[in-house]
Amino acid sequence: MPGTPTLADLVAPLGVSQFFQDVQGETYRRFEGGAGRFADLLPWPALNAILRQHRLEFPRLRLALDGQPVPMESYTDLVPTRRSGTVPRLQAAPFTEHLRGGATMVLDAIQELSDPIGDLARSLEHDLRESVQVNLYAGWGVTHGFDVHWDDHDAFIIQVAGRKRWRMHGPTRTAPLHRDVEQPEQPGEPIDDFILEDGDVLYVPRGHWHDVTAVGEMSLHLTLGFSPATGVDLVAWLADKLRASATFRQDLPRFATDAEREARSEALRKELDAALTSDVVARFLADRDSSAPAHPRVGLPWAATPGLLPDGDETEVRFLVPRAVLEEGDGRVTLLAAGNRFVFADAASPVLKALLDGTPRAVKRLAEVSGLDRGTVRALLGELATQGLLSIG
Repeated sequence: MPGTPTLADLVAPLGVSQFFQDVQGETYRRFEGGAGRFADLLPWPALNAILRQHRLEFPRLRLALDGQPVPMESYTDLVPTRRSGTVPRLQAAPFTEHLRGGATMVLDAIQELSDPIGDLARSLEHDLRESVQVNLYAGWGVTHGFDVHWDDHDAFIIQVAGRKRWRMHGPTRTAPLHRDVEQPEQPGEPIDDFILEDGDVLYVPRGHWHDVTAVGEMSLHLTLGFSPATGVDLVAWLADKLRASATFRQDLPRFATDAEREARSEALRKELDAALTSDVVARFLADRDSSAPAHPRVGLPWAATPGLLPDGDETEVRFLVPRAVLEEGDGRVTLLAAGNRFVFADAASPVLKALLDGTPRAVKRLAEVSGLDRGTVRALLGELATQGLLSIG
């Protein structure tokens, strides 16, 4: 697949709007694709380089076999550092011996270790409007790494190489949470049993029980997890907003009369009702998006160089805040990003809109789409880079 996959690529032939309306949070769905279409996301040499070049401590890197973790001391040792303490070092022979014996390798947050997967995570965060973490699973043999289970987040599974058997058991509790008043009941027999092939994508909502088994051959897949905002998240956000109220900050009248307690309850209810406006969901989601952090990407040497941008206008820049919000009006455009508010003249709007999806853009192209002179565009980009919102090169 050329370029970074988008949500539209993952759910095709279903449209994105139809996915949001009929699938997300409701049911699992398999999207078939051609073999090799995700091969460029993580070629085996790139994975080998990650394992060789990074200090990957347990549990970020771990092995699992028959539903249980493999003791880390059986495939790593601790190496003293020159100054103090020790760091883990992977032992190649026992590590690969466990894999030959059927263990599953898990590597969490691989988007921080691979540029193509990092670009994928940024693309999906822009489309889904939620933070995305990508975990890697690689296995051989015919065993299973984990018993039947459910996850407290939604996930897309991308089969990068090989095949894996999936058995879906469905949900036993509607939209369960990590911290919940009760746990879902154990599921019954599988309602579906299929092989996820190289190039396929599977969407699994939270709370849907499933188990995954190797089929006697190599398998490599990525799990892209994300947690859509819930009503519980909204209430937590609202509680923080209510700290501005003296009524809510005051001690509760524990030792007062019943009448005084009822009066305080009524005062709290009135302020809470006033906060629960008809647009409270929209306000919460916009605030959630505008507070999402920038993805870390340092553009050296230019980011540390006075002037920031190299001389050539073919230089590409990349916006690092996938869920930034733009507000336009009164002859100006306001960028809400990474918890901050930036106000620009309305003429900056075309440049900002062109940057928001995170696709690399050349300075020359941004000047063309905006109609601004290149000096003005470069000054705007320099300010964004200074604020940590833009990567150069």
